[in-house]
Amino acid sequence: MTSPHVLLLGGSGKIAQLLTPMLLQRSWAVTSVIRNPDQVAGLEKLGEGQKGKLNVLVRSVEDVKSEAQAKSILDEVKPSYVVWSAGAGGKGPAERTFAVDRDAATYFIRASAATPGITKFVMVSFLGSRRADAPWWTETMKQQQQRMQEGPLARYYEAKVAADQVLYEAGQRRGPGFAAVCLRPGTLSDGPVGDVALGRTDKYGEVKASRASVANVAALLLESPDVKSCWLDMLDGDEDPAAAVDRCVKEGVDCAVGEPFY
Repeated sequence: MTSPHVLLLGGSGKIAQLLTPMLLQRSWAVTSVIRNPDQVAGLEKLGEGQKGKLNVLVRSVEDVKSEAQAKSILDEVKPSYVVWSAGAGGKGPAERTFAVDRDAATYFIRASAATPGITKFVMVSFLGSRRADAPWWTETMKQQQQRMQEGPLARYYEAKVAADQVLYEAGQRRGPGFAAVCLRPGTLSDGPVGDVALGRTDKYGEVKASRASVANVAALLLESPDVKSCWLDMLDGDEDPAAAVDRCVKEGVDCAVGEPFY
């Protein structure tokens, strides 16, 4: 059986750089897409001594202005799986946030869902990217969510929530054979890989999520043969990551519950 080939969009980001060697250790191929050619040499070091093959591709997702342009990159790389870990992160003008986090993400989602050879798309989003409060949230969490929506990251929230909806709907339309997974960590930290809380979490704002654990869970989701389209919220917790992924997959956990399009 041919090893998977992962297209990693936003390859120079912190989570992506942690994820890359995890995938290569599985003897998978990774094509890491970055914007700055000055970062190529540094990224290529992540592939040294690994079982899988790493290719670094210089492309700006900000310059992707249509589904056809996204499809051309997919056709060039020919991946099995796609991971979106790119983003303006709310930095710079609102136009740039919308161009990357909403528009380019949407083009790659739709192009991936329309490509039969692509069977998984994992989006790294954030726990508060919701149009409606989760039914299991506490009143404190709801108040924090409102502050976030109205604060300095309001444009980032608008962009991410739009892309997450597109991903969910794409997964529903494509159906079996395409897993559209939205991994939704809370506030990020630089802690080590550790145990997690995965699924419907009720500690949003109280507990962080380490980037290393986010990368690890993303790799486990890609590796899972039975994962289906879903949203999965994530924080640092007390459950073994592999066991948490297995539980969520077997139970069909989907944190999109409560959203108007669910």
